[in-house]
Amino acid sequence: MVGAACALYAARADLDVVIVDRGPVSGGTTGAGEGNLLVSDKEPGPELDLALLSARLWAQLAPELGEFIEYEAKGGLVVAATPGGLTALERFAGQQRTAGVLAEPVDAEALYDLEPRLAPGFPGGVRYPQDRQVMPALAAAHLVRASGARLLTGRTVTDVLRGSDGTVHGVRTPAGDILAPAVINAAGTWGGELATLAGTTLPVLPRRGFVLVTEPLPHLIHHKVYAADYVADVASDSAALQTSPVVEGTAAGPVLIGASFDREFSLPVLRALAAGATRLFPFLADVRAMRSYLGFRPYLPDHLPAIGPDPRAPGLVHACGHEGAGIGLATGTGHLIAQLLGGKAPDLDMAPFRPDRFPDEEGE
Repeated sequence: MVGAACALYAARADLDVVIVDRGPVSGGTTGAGEGNLLVSDKEPGPELDLALLSARLWAQLAPELGEFIEYEAKGGLVVAATPGGLTALERFAGQQRTAGVLAEPVDAEALYDLEPRLAPGFPGGVRYPQDRQVMPALAAAHLVRASGARLLTGRTVTDVLRGSDGTVHGVRTPAGDILAPAVINAAGTWGGELATLAGTTLPVLPRRGFVLVTEPLPHLIHHKVYAADYVADVASDSAALQTSPVVEGTAAGPVLIGASFDREFSLPVLRALAAGATRLFPFLADVRAMRSYLGFRPYLPDHLPAIGPDPRAPGLVHACGHEGAGIGLATGTGHLIAQLLGGKAPDLDMAPFRPDRFPDEEGE
């Protein structure tokens, strides 16, 4: 998804773009995503700034591509389980408002007007009108198509080509070399491996995420609905199983149930997801799950992506490490990358996303 967005905005900046993918479009993490375009789960700071920029760009693309990528401006609803949790959630929302997020307090009565099928007893929540949804595989494919870029699938990058002065000037594949004055590392979970091929380092790590998919249903859930503790799980580094229910309908009918943060596949993970979803929406207890899938979220130790040129390998530009927010942050990332490649001042301060912000293995 991030690579597709980079291709789109680079091409629209009149750059000649070649996309190289070892598999099919959306064959990796993108195809295993939920399609979240969220601002609701981010605290004020660089990632939220990127999310707000990305949200504006997704909205600009919607008239052109919305029907094809199942873009839904349905908003998010974060539900608190206890009065104390509601107080903490409203405090968090207040901080987000100072950064430009639309966050509307919702009392208990209004909560059930918005989502009548919620389990009884929730004291309230916060509604986020800027939260959106896309079908990620469709979104990636249509952004690639809209870019007009040359697409080379089934080609694994086996080396990054560098000159005698260390400057990157292309990549090597089994089908031949591809020369270019800039190489964008949008390899997601494998971004660290591609960085190594270029003779540099980027500590991208995988974090599994699971999703349950129900049978197609009528339109019974109107927002992206999740429990307030999901935000804490997103930011956690714990290796323990964490499952915070995130429940949403889709344009095609099935309900998607996420999200877990776990390091290995197990049936208890799926059971925990199902149990959490039915605590939010009891009617789901009678609904069949058709399938489940998992993907690897690519994350960096400080939970911020690496975006921008790598001074250790001139010509190498990173756009990876977005963790579970890559779909939502893709447009902003692609836009910023295109600005940097075109020699323009980027719309955001890029310092927090510097690829060389991590010490190397020797701690230097």
